[in-house]
Amino acid sequence: HDIKLGRDGFFTYLRREGLLVKPKKSYTKTTFSKHWMKKHPNLLKEEGLHDAEHVLVTDASSRKIVGHHVSKDMKAESVVKALKMAIKDKRYIGNAVHHSDRGLQYCSAVYQNALQASQIQPSMTDGYDCYQNALAERVNGILKQEFLLHRCRTFAELKILVRESIAIYNDMRPHLSLNMATPNQVHNRKGQLLELA
Repeated sequence: HDIKLGRDGFFTYLRREGLLVKPKKSYTKTTFSKHWMKKHPNLLKEEGLHDAEHVLVTDASSRKIVGHHVSKDMKAESVVKALKMAIKDKRYIGNAVHHSDRGLQYCSAVYQNALQASQIQPSMTDGYDCYQNALAERVNGILKQEFLLHRCRTFAELKILVRESIAIYNDMRPHLSLNMATPNQVHNRKGQLLELA
């Protein structure tokens, strides 16, 4: 359509027309990192390459959500399901760094064993600093705010909406950081080193 409109101008237009989604103001901390289990060093402190949060596993190079699982709890067994979905793509086995916060579920033997079985190197934030886990925070924010996941009435409805939202995010939502390509377009390019987040 040859429309020349930047991000700020677009949001100014949406605000003027009353079309912005109002973000939730409450903040809930979901990570308990003061536990006794082994925590891994932050291998990406300088590079800021990978992040993973809750039920999502995101490829840091392509921004594609490669694994997800909707669960009513944050138990390690639930979170491992998202990881297992991601590592069905064999390109990650022995060729990836998994970056997360220091939550119990990521430090657990169940989760660490799943990483080790696929020869994926663990990396963790130095503490609770959302900027060290920025990609995960960004992707979670996009799904919650742009796709309105917090407005679901039932768990079954949430599962359907998450699956549909991830498909739209991966296949149809262009990213400025990807030169306006979609995550799937970048992910499917050959010869690219991809790392798990």
